[in-house]
Amino acid sequence: MELDNNIQLRPKFEQFSPKTIGEIKSTFEKVKTFEAEDFKLQNAGNHIWIGVGLFRREFWSPSLHIELDSYEDGRTYVKGIFGPDPFLWFIFLAMHFIVGGLFIVFGIIAYSKWTLSQPYDFDIFVMSVLSIIWLLLYFVARMNRKKGAAQMRELFSLANKIIA
Repeated sequence: MELDNNIQLRPKFEQFSPKTIGEIKSTFEKVKTFEAEDFKLQNAGNHIWIGVGLFRREFWSPSLHIELDSYEDGRTYVKGIFGPDPFLWFIFLAMHFIVGGLFIVFGIIAYSKWTLSQPYDFDIFVMSVLSIIWLLLYFVARMNRKKGAAQMRELFSLANKIIA
């Protein structure tokens, strides 16, 4: 799995497992007893969440969500997506919506002032600052993903223990 050159902020993977969902869940329960200190492991239905343990968790620590779908031939289709802590991801998305919403509002105000032949320099300036803030949000997220790449690989290898 290529993490460093990927533009996605939340890398994904998809693969088939020769195990059934029941076998994967029983393997999950066995791994959960041995890895309880280093990892936070949860499951509900056909979903498994793997996170970094409380004592090793940092601000940028990733989590892994795995979804299991069964096929008729006994194989299981596994979809995984990495991401930050769900609360951190919510804050990140909220900041994007706020910046995007303000950009649209100031764009409408600038257009209105332009059609009325009024000065609109301030509105264009604010839109430029919002664009820079939007880019900064993206690069901060990339930097945090890069810091968490080693932990992402650990989560992926633990997921492979469970799935394969």
